[in-house]
Amino acid sequence: MNMNDMFHGIRWRWIDHAGSGLHFHPLQSFAYDDTFCVSAGAGLAPVMRAWVHSPVVVLGIQDSRLPSAADGIDLLREQGYQVIVRNSGGLAVVLDEGIFNLSFIFKENKQFSIHSGYELMWEAVRRMFPDAPASIDAYEVKGSYCPGDYDLSINGRKFAGISQRRIRGGAAVQIYMAVHGSGAKRARLLKQFYETAAGGDHPPAFEPPRIEPQVMASLAELYDGTFTINDVLYRLLTTVKNEGAFIDESRLEEDEQERFDMYLNRVMERNDKALRKTKQQNP
Repeated sequence: MNMNDMFHGIRWRWIDHAGSGLHFHPLQSFAYDDTFCVSAGAGLAPVMRAWVHSPVVVLGIQDSRLPSAADGIDLLREQGYQVIVRNSGGLAVVLDEGIFNLSFIFKENKQFSIHSGYELMWEAVRRMFPDAPASIDAYEVKGSYCPGDYDLSINGRKFAGISQRRIRGGAAVQIYMAVHGSGAKRARLLKQFYETAAGGDHPPAFEPPRIEPQVMASLAELYDGTFTINDVLYRLLTTVKNEGAFIDESRLEEDEQERFDMYLNRVMERNDKALRKTKQQNP
């Protein structure tokens, strides 16, 4: 499935949390995407959702099980970051006012593989930034945080990462994109976390990433100019409309609100359990 198949003549629900997300608890974003996945899986219109969070570090389950993870979490909190643990794959990422997050959420079909999801988001970003100073490449950037095969980079410096989640017939293809601020500063924060969390008397259960801060960058740094979240929103909406999509501003429907409350309670319970377990292993 390509951009034309995904957008041309298709009516999308548009959920803009780029401003209001700064006031959300970060776990609400997981509950929103799970809620909309179920709606899309049931045959309702696909959803495009954008959001921005105040400073938070999202840890993966493996991160939370490092020998001295509790000390690493204390370090993050001392530097002004909330800390949550997601119940899915991937490693730690930094979210703040300069990071733009986007989800495309739609009904699964047999033709749309996990590989297709990554390719779709990569192509969308390339079309959003045709004026990029060099090609936008997709491969694992060594030395980056939360490394993956679909790290997006320009001249070898990573500015975005793509992930996916599938639930009850719905698929969410998600990206976090550094728009402004220092990529190296965010990387140094996670480098400090891993150096602290992997310490102690016991060897870590997995090999933490060896972070090299200089390989991370924001779009503002890569363009050597000014970029805002609103600039990216404009490029996103212009791109999908040029592809022939119809965009309807939307919000949770009544039945979705009940489902959202259920998923939010679930992710909060899982997060609390993971953090308690981390504290117990490193009191």
